[in-house]
Amino acid sequence: MAKEKKQPRPKAQTPKGFRDYFGTEVTERSDMLQKIAGVYHHYGFDALESSAVETVEALGKFLPDVDRPNEGVFAWQEEDSDWLALRYDLTAPLARVYAQYRNDLPTPYRRYAMGPVWRNEKPGPGRFRQFYQCDADTVGAPSVAADAEICAMLSDTLETVGIPRGDYLVRINNRKVLNGVLECMGLSDDAQRDDVLRTIDKFDKVGAAGVRELLGKGRLDASGAYIDGVGLSDDQAAPVLAFLTSRGDTAAQTLSNLRDAVGSSTIGAEGVGELDTMAELLDAGGYGADRIILDPSVVRGLGYYTGPVFEAELTFEIFDEKGRKRQFGSVSGGGRYDDLVKRFTGQSVPATGVSVGVDRLLAALREKGRIGSQSRGPVVVTVMDRDRMADYQAMVTELRNAGIRAEVYLGNPKNFGNQLKYADTRNSPIAIIEGGDEKAQGIIQIKDLILGAQIAQNATLEEWKERPSQFTVPRGDLVAKVREILATQAQ
Repeated sequence: MAKEKKQPRPKAQTPKGFRDYFGTEVTERSDMLQKIAGVYHHYGFDALESSAVETVEALGKFLPDVDRPNEGVFAWQEEDSDWLALRYDLTAPLARVYAQYRNDLPTPYRRYAMGPVWRNEKPGPGRFRQFYQCDADTVGAPSVAADAEICAMLSDTLETVGIPRGDYLVRINNRKVLNGVLECMGLSDDAQRDDVLRTIDKFDKVGAAGVRELLGKGRLDASGAYIDGVGLSDDQAAPVLAFLTSRGDTAAQTLSNLRDAVGSSTIGAEGVGELDTMAELLDAGGYGADRIILDPSVVRGLGYYTGPVFEAELTFEIFDEKGRKRQFGSVSGGGRYDDLVKRFTGQSVPATGVSVGVDRLLAALREKGRIGSQSRGPVVVTVMDRDRMADYQAMVTELRNAGIRAEVYLGNPKNFGNQLKYADTRNSPIAIIEGGDEKAQGIIQIKDLILGAQIAQNATLEEWKERPSQFTVPRGDLVAKVREILATQAQ
């Protein structure tokens, strides 16, 4: 009889493009989500939590990464032949929700949503296939006043989470202006128009000269590889270059340059007019060029935008993996998508919104040293006698009832040194000790682990010699003494 083949053990590793998050990271994200939700709520937006799974038909095909399977989404087929997919953003599901419940929702409907999204994209450094977004959208408001409000709220959100003025810019453009430029170019082939849009999106990386080459015959990239161009003539490429370089020192100058770039295009002129209105509204609200600017280079990759588009870019410099200086880049984006709900209802429904990349924002704050210090662990009640677990449980309950984070050591209590090592691993501020002798005398030992670590590092400093790191107090003073030590540590 053949020997049964042993089933190989599964590999304990995260799938490519995904990662795990532990204690401090999860806490930091939760704190940020709460802050962002606070700003959204302050602006009058209501919370919505929709399904993480939608039909592929409902999600639509708007992702730019069309070379991936299922055009960038994680999808599977049900037995009844419907194709389902994990949501790739929070906007496409909103269109389905609004179409489904529109008779029960107010108009305009202002909602915010937070949660993970999934994209079947090629992963890279800092680029994962699952990430968190925080969206806010207004559905049913045709005026660009709604777009201006979103941009103002985005600016306030960045400052609330810890990105100060001067370290970010919210940049605004309008797809109608871009469509006007394409109209001036006389492009009728959709594939060629898409190639032009992708080329424009590279402006920040390759500059005007690089865009000119890519619109024409092509160019050599930094690696020496030759990138084929779109194949436009110099005359055809001229409106794009005029458009991309139209940003002036003031909003008025940018608007004037954009009017020249769109020429006689009606749709282009409409877009410039909308940008003019947004600039006026933002200026009235006190959002100057140190916070929000008009920038024609903003395109946005998703295919459903129909009007104003905007991005929030962090302007401070960081060092990449090769030690080179570069700007941190975009952490948020959005725009107007008046045709997304129409896919379900057949009727045009104006809508605009913004999405904040939480993981990118957290990375930026860590880069600036504004978060990322090791989080404080719980007070640890050590176990000197396993037969007196009820006594130790009573202590930890008292601490928790007083609002102090605490836990009883639940490992093997045989080696007391291992208990203190555990407390150090948890970054615990205090350890509580009660052996048989202490129990008999009605006292406890309270060890200040933070001060003890400082004394160990600076044993020669006289100032530390006068400060004890372990205290003997009556059992009834447990909570009061722990509070006193925690207050001292906080200072």
